[in-house]
Amino acid sequence: MSITITPPMSPERAQAIAQAFDLRELPADFYTNPYPVYAALRQSQPVRQMPDGSYFLSRYADLVAVYRDAQSFSADKRVEFAPKYNIAPYDASNPAPLFEHHTTSLVFNDPPLHTRVRKLIMGALTRRAIAEMEPGLITLVDSLLDQLEARGGGDLIEDFASAIPVEIIGNLLGVPHADRGPLRAWSLAILGALEPKLSAEQHALGNRAVSDMLAYLRTLVSERRRRPGDPEHDVLTRLIQGEAGGEQLSEVELLQNCIFILNAGHETTTNLIGNALVCLQEHPAAKATLLRGLQAAGDEATALEALLTPAVDEFLRFESSNQLGNRRALKACEVGGVYLPEGALVTLCIGAANRDPAQFNNPDTLQLDRADNRHLAFGFGIHQCAGLSLARLEGRVAIGRFLKRFPDYRLTESPTRGGRARFRGFLHAQFSIKS
Repeated sequence: MSITITPPMSPERAQAIAQAFDLRELPADFYTNPYPVYAALRQSQPVRQMPDGSYFLSRYADLVAVYRDAQSFSADKRVEFAPKYNIAPYDASNPAPLFEHHTTSLVFNDPPLHTRVRKLIMGALTRRAIAEMEPGLITLVDSLLDQLEARGGGDLIEDFASAIPVEIIGNLLGVPHADRGPLRAWSLAILGALEPKLSAEQHALGNRAVSDMLAYLRTLVSERRRRPGDPEHDVLTRLIQGEAGGEQLSEVELLQNCIFILNAGHETTTNLIGNALVCLQEHPAAKATLLRGLQAAGDEATALEALLTPAVDEFLRFESSNQLGNRRALKACEVGGVYLPEGALVTLCIGAANRDPAQFNNPDTLQLDRADNRHLAFGFGIHQCAGLSLARLEGRVAIGRFLKRFPDYRLTESPTRGGRARFRGFLHAQFSIKS
C-alpha cells in the first residue's frame, strides 16, 4: 500500500504561492509541504511585506539579527494581539482570556517580567534536575511501548508522542495524575489560537480553554500554598515562593505562566517525537543508518547520547516543531537591507531559516549526524527556549527506545497533519509494529 506523507510541490506552484504569499490565506498544499514556498521566498523576497503591512523573514542571518537585537525588537504582543483577541465591544477591565494569557506568559514578554519568570523556571531545570528525571522518563516510555506492543501498534501521536510531555510537565508542576486528562485538549486549543488566521470557533474554543485551565489552576495553586513541594524540582512551588528576598509574581502572572509551561512543554515536544518517527518512514536510508548505530551502541549510555543528540537536533532542524515567531520593531531600523518603520510587525520563519542553504549544506537532506547544527528550533538570544535540555532528553529517550523496540514499525495509512502554519506536527499517525 502506497502511503503519502509529504506530497511534492512543483517549482511553478511554489512560486505562485510565494508571489501571493499571505499567512492569513494559505492554500491546503502549503500546510502539507511549506518548504518549497519558503525556498522561493528566500530567493526572491527574503524580507517580504505582507498584505497586512507586516514583514515576513525567511533567511537564517536575518532571523539571528532580529533575535540578537532585543533593544530594537520586542516580544511583547499587546499591540499585535489586542485587535486579534479583544473582539468589540472591548472592555479594558475585562480582557478576553486569550489576550490576557498570551500577553502575560513568558514567551510574549520583555524584561523585566520575562527575566523574573525565566529565572524562576530555570532554577528547576538545572542539568542535575534534568538528569534526575531520566529514570522516570525511561519508565514512562517503556510502559507506553509495552502497551503498544500488546496491541500490535496504535497511534504514534495519541498513544505515544503526546503522552510523554504531558506526564513530564505534569510532574514538574505537580499536577495529580487523575487531573491530566484535559491538558492536551486545552493546550491544542490555546496554541491553535496563535494561528495567523483565527476562525470564530477557534477563538471561542481558545477562550474557553484558558478559562477552564485557570479555574483548575486556582485550585492547584491554593493547594500548593497550603502544602508546598520541593522548590528544587517543583516549578509551581518555585513560582509561588519567588526569589528569596525578591519580587514575587502577581496572581495573574503566576497562573498565566503555569498555562504557558504546560503548553510550551507539551506541543513542541509532541511534534518533535511524532515528526521524527514519521520522518524516518519517508527516509528509509537514514532510518537504517540510525538503527545500525543503535545496535552498535547497545545499552551504553554515552554512545547512545552521542548518536541520538545530533539526530534529535537534525529532526528539529528538518521539521521544526515551531515554524513561526514574531517581533515588533521598537524603532525604525533595517533588516536584510530593507527599511522597517517603527512599530512594524515581523514574522520570523524558523522553518525557512532552518532550511537556508547559506547556513546549512544540503538543507533539504535529512542528515542525522550533521555537525555544527545551529538550528533555530529553540529560538535564539534571551528568548531561547528555557526547556531545551529537557526537550532534547525527551526526544533522545522516546525516539531511541521506540526504534530499539520496534525497528520494523510502519505506517498503515497516511498520517493526519495538524493543519497549522505556526506549529508543525501530526494529529494522528496510525502504525503497526509488524513487518
